[in-house]
Amino acid sequence: MQEQGLATEIARLVWAQRYRHGGSAEADIGATWRRVAHALAAPERVDRQGWAARFEAVLRGFRFLPGGRILAAAGTPRRLTMLNCFVMGEIEDSIPGIFQALREGAVTMQQGGGVGYDFSSLRPRGSKAVSAGAIASGPVSFLPLWDAMCATIQSDNARRGAMMGTLRCDHPDVARFITAKAEPGALPHFNLSLLISDAFLRAVAEDGPWQLRFPAIPPGRAAREVRARDLWGAFLRAALATGEPGALFIDRINDMNNLRYCETISAANPCGEVPLPPFGACDLGALNLAALVREPFTPAARLDVDDIDQIVPVAVRMLDNVLDVTHYPLPAQRAEARAKRRIGLGITGLADALIMLGLPYDSEPARRLAAATMARISHLAYRASVALSRERGPFPAWRRDAYLAAPFIQALPARLRDDIARHGIRNSHLLAIAPTGTISLLAGNVSSGAEPVFAADAARAILDVLGRRQTVDVVDHAVALWRARTKGAGLPPTFITAQQLPGAAHLAMQAALQAHVDQAISKTINLAPGVDEAGLGQIFLRAHELGLKGCTVFPAAAVRAVITAL
Repeated sequence: MQEQGLATEIARLVWAQRYRHGGSAEADIGATWRRVAHALAAPERVDRQGWAARFEAVLRGFRFLPGGRILAAAGTPRRLTMLNCFVMGEIEDSIPGIFQALREGAVTMQQGGGVGYDFSSLRPRGSKAVSAGAIASGPVSFLPLWDAMCATIQSDNARRGAMMGTLRCDHPDVARFITAKAEPGALPHFNLSLLISDAFLRAVAEDGPWQLRFPAIPPGRAAREVRARDLWGAFLRAALATGEPGALFIDRINDMNNLRYCETISAANPCGEVPLPPFGACDLGALNLAALVREPFTPAARLDVDDIDQIVPVAVRMLDNVLDVTHYPLPAQRAEARAKRRIGLGITGLADALIMLGLPYDSEPARRLAAATMARISHLAYRASVALSRERGPFPAWRRDAYLAAPFIQALPARLRDDIARHGIRNSHLLAIAPTGTISLLAGNVSSGAEPVFAADAARAILDVLGRRQTVDVVDHAVALWRARTKGAGLPPTFITAQQLPGAAHLAMQAALQAHVDQAISKTINLAPGVDEAGLGQIFLRAHELGLKGCTVFPAAAVRAVITAL
């Protein structure tokens, strides 16, 4: 990958419009790397310049890609957060509480963070508000307020606004939530996810009744009772038509949470890869696997594991430092982030790396390599965090026995668990696989996150600094390398697109990775044209069976619309 001038038009535009600071003050991407590296080395008490040099070294060649907010804000005087997204606090069930939550979201988004909210705390439509004597309009009625706020904030920002809204599957207004985006163009700034419980899935399997409740309703009474399969069917029809809502398997999220002893989760960041407690934040970065393939498209092609071993501990330290140098829009966000010190180290360029290694995305060897690579990253990251704990102390909410009892920690190698028990750990969570859309463009249009390649050739629309749309022709990174190598316009032998893969292949890759990720994975299942309601139901159920924490789908009609637009 070309370092100094950026190799592609899209990369140059992304750098100039999103990440370059001070115009001509940063003459090339190397200057950006130096700015970020020196800013993140600020907390270092010993050998600060040495750490800045090590940070810069892993950034060079696009080997490690910090989250876009880090690249944009680190080392600048702008009052922006370096944390990509936040889950906001519980919405108080009152008009003052609702507008306070809206205000906090506006402040957070204005300073660069996406937001996630659980709307389950708002009383259902038609119920009486005792204090005012009014009739509640229900949580879904307030979603347009947030959507309008996001549109207003976005109007002065080239970055697309992002929000997540969730609702429990037993909330009396769940049917309205499921169909909230049924009309074309409805709530364009929201991703919606249904919080699906294990009890609900059992009721669906048994064709049993399902009680809809709200905490204000007296114990032992339900707002009403529905047939579980009727509600499930409504959810599937909405997802089949629009792709929303997605599913968050909320019991698994909480059962697998390393901090289940001190927090309860009911929402996630806008893309779903980081389930978070109230006021939790995403501190993200990704290893670019496509940049770590040696001798691509040859019998000697290999992933450079020595490079992975060298990058991961440095990346963990960088992301831990972010928590100390970033600006926080709200004091509660600062308190939450520093009490638990969550970070989210992940990967990008997976599909391109597999193509360069000669492995079909939907093959068992590809899944084995992906799983082994993620396991290696996981263990390296946990060891690095233990080392940081010895140097700086464990995260303040650390409780030895409770933390060690978490299922993900129990699955770590015995020696690593012993080290955690002896020395503590600096970060409560360390791993998440994000979409990495814009930073993957910066790295030369490598495949994003854990996703398959969307298309070999495409037209990408990006917003300039004034919010104007620009369209740029792009070529997938692995395809471009293959064409340069063969001096032709064909495709690599193992090239396959997301639309060509069956749902089972998408799920299998996600499951292979999830076993080694302590948070979650942003992954979209592209639906084939023939998938019906029953088939979609099997995809969601299979996702749950495989141990995934969530599942999001992209309908065939939407895929066709995107391809037509390209």
